[in-house]
Amino acid sequence: MADLLEGEYVESSAQWVRDQVALYERTGGKEGWHLLDREDWPIVVITSKGAKSGKLRKNPVMRVEHEGKYLAVASKGGAPENPVWYANFLANPVVQLQDGPEPRLYKAREISGREYDEWWERAVAVYEPYAEYKPRAEAAGRTIPMFVLEPLD
Repeated sequence: MADLLEGEYVESSAQWVRDQVALYERTGGKEGWHLLDREDWPIVVITSKGAKSGKLRKNPVMRVEHEGKYLAVASKGGAPENPVWYANFLANPVVQLQDGPEPRLYKAREISGREYDEWWERAVAVYEPYAEYKPRAEAAGRTIPMFVLEPLD
């Protein structure tokens, strides 16, 4: 297995994120693997290195997987701005993704065009609210960025 990301971990300022990440990691993904109480909304935990601080950040994101690759949707609920981890992925594209008990390293690559459209369909199939987030973001002048995560090992 590839070396996991190293550095100081800084917990999220959001209590629900801290709680979900801790539960997921403590149980190897047996608990905390879904958003809220919806078992049809699975998540994975992604660790990225801060663009400015260089410190590790962990975020639960929807589990959108296809042929061994994963998708990270920087939706932020359709907010006018990108989530903080978006800048982290651009500055430090090697991330750690945990889907179950074993984390692995992936390289994040921002996508566009036809590839974006194909992955968008997969994302909405997993998490329907993305369809509501898109017009909100667009009304604020933002296209929701997405990254494909490809395994390094």
